[in-house]
Amino acid sequence: MNQYHDGNKEKAVFQEHDVMMRGRKLLDITGVKQVESFDNEEFLLETVMGFLSVRGQNLQMKNLDVDKGIVSIKGKVFDLVYLDEQSGEKAKGFFSKLFR
Repeated sequence: MNQYHDGNKEKAVFQEHDVMMRGRKLLDITGVKQVESFDNEEFLLETVMGFLSVRGQNLQMKNLDVDKGIVSIKGKVFDLVYLDEQSGEKAKGFFSKLFR
């Protein structure tokens, strides 16, 4: 029963997803399910609202709290992009029709 309860607890914690940036050099991200990959130029995070790519320069993980789903990243941030398969397919379809 504890295992089931912990599963419910995780779902409750992961419902919120916020991205807070300070001065383009510090990011706090909540609702992170998993850190897929990272290096000093890109972080790929699985969030409750889809995959989020953070690209920049000299990126470092400042804090990681897996239980609460919080990741803090420091460095110079260039862009934040949600990788959404459906919108990606729609964009491909639109441009392929446009350039036929």
